[in-house]
Amino acid sequence: MISFRNFAMRRGERLLLSAVDLTLYGGYRVGVVGRNGTGKSSLFAAIRGELEADRGEIGLSGKLRIAAVAQEMPALPDPALDFVLGGDTEVAEALAAEARAVAAEDWDAVAAAHQRLEELNGYDARARAGKLLHGLGFSADTQQRAVAEFSGGWRVRLNLACALMQPSDLLLLDEPTNHLDLDAVLWLEQWLLKYSGTLLLISHDREFLDNVTTHTLHLHEGKARLYTGGYTRFERQRAEHLRLQQIAHDKEQAERAHLQSFIDRFRAKASKAKQAQSRMKRLAKLDGTEAVRAERQLRIEFAQPQKLPHSLIRLDEVDAGYGDLRVLHDVGFGLEAGDRIGLLGPNGAGKSTLVKTLVGELPLLAGERRAHPDLRIGYFAQHTLESLHAGRTPLDHLRELSPDLPNQPLRDFLGKWNFPGDRAFESVDGFSGGERARLALALVAWRQPNVLLLDEPTNHLDLEMREALAEALSDFDGAIVMVSHDRHLIGLVCDTFWRVANGGVQPFDGDLDEYAAWLRNYNGRESDAGSATVPKMVAARPAAAAARKAPNPIRLAQAEARVTALETRLEQVDAELADPEVFAAAERVAELSRERDLLLAQLAEAEQAWSALYA
Repeated sequence: MISFRNFAMRRGERLLLSAVDLTLYGGYRVGVVGRNGTGKSSLFAAIRGELEADRGEIGLSGKLRIAAVAQEMPALPDPALDFVLGGDTEVAEALAAEARAVAAEDWDAVAAAHQRLEELNGYDARARAGKLLHGLGFSADTQQRAVAEFSGGWRVRLNLACALMQPSDLLLLDEPTNHLDLDAVLWLEQWLLKYSGTLLLISHDREFLDNVTTHTLHLHEGKARLYTGGYTRFERQRAEHLRLQQIAHDKEQAERAHLQSFIDRFRAKASKAKQAQSRMKRLAKLDGTEAVRAERQLRIEFAQPQKLPHSLIRLDEVDAGYGDLRVLHDVGFGLEAGDRIGLLGPNGAGKSTLVKTLVGELPLLAGERRAHPDLRIGYFAQHTLESLHAGRTPLDHLRELSPDLPNQPLRDFLGKWNFPGDRAFESVDGFSGGERARLALALVAWRQPNVLLLDEPTNHLDLEMREALAEALSDFDGAIVMVSHDRHLIGLVCDTFWRVANGGVQPFDGDLDEYAAWLRNYNGRESDAGSATVPKMVAARPAAAAARKAPNPIRLAQAEARVTALETRLEQVDAELADPEVFAAAERVAELSRERDLLLAQLAEAEQAWSALYA
């Protein structure tokens, strides 16, 4: 049980929460929602004891074991499986004690370690860690790779697996679906439904909240109100609450006016003085119900394409992949004006590969890609946020695309994407992940594309921005291809689904619920007990399957050397930029900044090519 008693909390000078009194009982699965900046993550920090209350207190029953996802991940040499196993610290310590005892040939200590492992169910711990990793998209061979070898998004998954591995009575998850794809989200959903403790969950995925949570804690204007049910039910209850509040306010205002009118008329008359005094007391006792203030709704738009040919892109008998590794075989896929296609498929099956092939970013291994001369692609990839230039403003980024335009139309456009006034001149360095994602989408929209290729566009976006994006995409006349773990968005926008699996791309005749059922059956055909592999993408091509199991050592060494060289040069550039003498030379700083941007882009490509060798 968690109880808040007259709880108040500040962050700097800003009051986040005030006079919070509520109780969360054991077994609740609570979705914590509210606009960015209302204090959701700070509330988690206060529960963990990392932030002190400004007033009041938080009461936790007994010795509550709390698990949360770490925010940082050092570049460890440990294998991923061992790192996740370490989330259960007691089991990890017992295993280490057993290893030390065996090495010392201390058989009494070995027996004691065995007994401790029995008590902790420690002998199946490695299998449990493997199942967690498999559910979050790690194949058997990648589970033995060092933590340091994984990119940032995959390290976030490792931290999540580590938190789930930890025995807990209270689990705090802050945006756990970021960096997950749809099949990992579906798996996590099922895992959380079986979790026996109390769950507090911050998420901007409304389908995820609806399916997992039993209660919703809404933070708004310094207040916290607990509602029963998931996010959709919360919205209905809140709308009804606001309607009744406005009715009560209007009624109270009418009564106030009536009482004040009587007081003004009869206060000076001796015969009515007593009644006037009575009405003054009554007026003072009125609650002061607040009027409902309409919240400004965020609206964005993708300008309609200047030219919209009927047939936009066509892939004929295409094999796609990386070098000698064929991920997709014999793909026939076309895009026409008005198409709204959602790509579905198991983790690692090739959805992003298909999108990059449509973009033209990957050279074809076989077949033909035909594009209309008037094709204009708007491409949002998972690494797009990294392409924003450090130290630059939204206006700087837009000016790079249209250097000859005056400032005003650029600022007007940025204002429509919620970068009004001086926000257009702020450095992106201080932007949140959601603000950076919104700017990246704005840059895509500025190009007036007739095809939108969106690979996980909702990472870091809050619920308000996701709703605005869904509305804008619904009004877009061009073609859309989307990969997303947000079922609400993909369900609203896409009217056709294509499934990427087993090395092929085929239409999927069903909805997202039917896809989830298909995916469970698909995963059920794979090997179990934590050693399961990712889906066999090209079962008919044994050479490609063998290449995935055993990467070509020469190509692997070349890829690793390329990544190491780029990382080394990036460190040198960062060190030089940190030198005060260099920083004083504006021309040299500009040169280094340009090189740094180029290195970051090259490093992202090199890491992707390296990871593909393990796929």
